[in-house]
Amino acid sequence: MTNPIFQNYTSPWENDELRILRDAARKFFQSEFKPKNDRWIEAGIVDRDAWFLAGEAGLLCAEIPAEYGGGGGDYRHETVIMEEMLYAGLGGFGNQVHSTIVAPYILNYGSEEQRRRWLPKMATGETVGAIAMTEPNTGSDLQAVRTTAIRQDDHYVINGAKTYISNGQHCGLVIVVAKTDPALGGRGISLVVVETDNPGFKRGRNLKKLGQHSADTSEMFFDDCRVPVTNLLGEEEGKGFVQLMQQLPQERFNIAQAAVCGIERALEVTLDFVKQRKAFGQRVIDFQNSKFKLAECKTEALVARTFVDQLLLQHLEGKLDAATASMAKYWCTQKQNEIVDECLQLHGGAGYMDEYEISRMYADARVQKIYGGTNEIMKELISRSL
Repeated sequence: MTNPIFQNYTSPWENDELRILRDAARKFFQSEFKPKNDRWIEAGIVDRDAWFLAGEAGLLCAEIPAEYGGGGGDYRHETVIMEEMLYAGLGGFGNQVHSTIVAPYILNYGSEEQRRRWLPKMATGETVGAIAMTEPNTGSDLQAVRTTAIRQDDHYVINGAKTYISNGQHCGLVIVVAKTDPALGGRGISLVVVETDNPGFKRGRNLKKLGQHSADTSEMFFDDCRVPVTNLLGEEEGKGFVQLMQQLPQERFNIAQAAVCGIERALEVTLDFVKQRKAFGQRVIDFQNSKFKLAECKTEALVARTFVDQLLLQHLEGKLDAATASMAKYWCTQKQNEIVDECLQLHGGAGYMDEYEISRMYADARVQKIYGGTNEIMKELISRSL
């Protein structure tokens, strides 16, 4: 990408095809979604029709092969779509979970029948995807999940509760992290897909949050929820924890990329503000403190951008390891929170007002250091590589 903040920098992975996609995605999000965003924030959820519109525009499941209804691209295509979505201030639209987390689980571990059954509907927006990891008493420690999926003949009977589940109100299918053999601990974890029209499945409330107010985030309950054994992801039980560990690097890297977008957008809106706002007879940007703070932020923003761009090239080659993805997730989200805070400060009192975008960005950024594994867990994972 070529960002106006970095006049002489272009992302090394971008090409003409991706620039065409970027332009189309930008026009779509700016014209179709952004005018509705304030209403979505007030409602605490995006319109269900938004998913159909995004599907019609070819913006869902971009890296899923065309034979399963997807865009037939690679992770770069998902990146371009995500960046333009976030630059438009639409972090509440849950496509990151839907397209870059849930769909790859089905593609990589699902049977041919599962792929053909679920992926085309996800690509059109007919089905929204979610993944249920977190429980009321279990967060980053996934081996401690209590939800069970016990086999009875040709069905699994699922019992348990999940919480903080993104896309929880709209989802038509959810990948459930459950123990098929509780006696085995982490080695007894499996991933089982539940279609949400199942009578044993119940959605809880749409949870109120500090930020990301248009993102539906829900509780889920499974009460003797019976699903066919053919809904297991993978050829055998007990592979769920390994599957999670294989896919979490992409999820964490995606969070890092989102953090960099947040940094860049914060700088963009802040530069616009300080060039117009006056104090003591001069523009806010003309004060030395303002220039020095922004110089620091711009430097760290470019470091973050070049870091994630380099890791994207590694990821395309299948070489992005868990420790490096954890470094990106920890460092970029930490910098996002620090830089957005500095940018809010430069807005003065206006920065605390909800009508200014920087105020929402400040609230939205905080969860970045928590989900996908807390930054403390990221440091633990990094330390194991020392």
